[in-house]
Amino acid sequence: METFNFYNELVSLQGPLNRFAMRLTSDYDDAKDLTQDTFLKALAFREQFADSTNLQAWAYTIMKNTFINQYRKRTRENMYLDKSANLFFLSQNSKTHQATPESTYHEKEITMAINSLENEFRVPFMMHVEGYKYKDIADILAVKIGTIKSRIFFTRKKLAKALPGYH
Repeated sequence: METFNFYNELVSLQGPLNRFAMRLTSDYDDAKDLTQDTFLKALAFREQFADSTNLQAWAYTIMKNTFINQYRKRTRENMYLDKSANLFFLSQNSKTHQATPESTYHEKEITMAINSLENEFRVPFMMHVEGYKYKDIADILAVKIGTIKSRIFFTRKKLAKALPGYH
C-alpha cells in the first residue's frame, strides 16, 4: 500500500477508533489521548503493516495493546512495596500522597541524577520508566533488544550508586 493511501485509510478510521477508545476508557479526554497514541504508533510502525492485511484490525490491535499497557503502568504506579518481612504489595490511592518539601527535594535530586546520564543510557531508561516495552524501545531506537536491556540494567546500577539512600 502506498504511503498516501495508508494515511488516508488511517484517517478514515478516526471515528470508529474514537468510539472504541471511548468504550475502553469511559472518559472523553482519555479516549482522545488513546486515539492520538494509536495514530502515532501506527505511523511510527507503518513499515510493519502488511499490505495484504486489514488496516482497521491492525489499528484496533494497536489501540487495545496501548490501553492495556497504560492500564498496567497506572496499576504499577499505584502499588506500594511494604518493607516488612513478608513484603506485601499494597494498592495505594495516588490521591492520598501529598508532596512535601522533603519529597520535592528528593525528586529534584533524582531528576538531576537521571539528567546527568549519557543519552545512550538516559533515553532507553526514561522510555522504560514511561512504560515502553524493551522490544518497542529497541525498535524505536534501532538498537538490539539485548543492548537496551543491558543499558537499562547499567543505568539502574549507576543511579543506585549516585543516589545511595534511595534503593
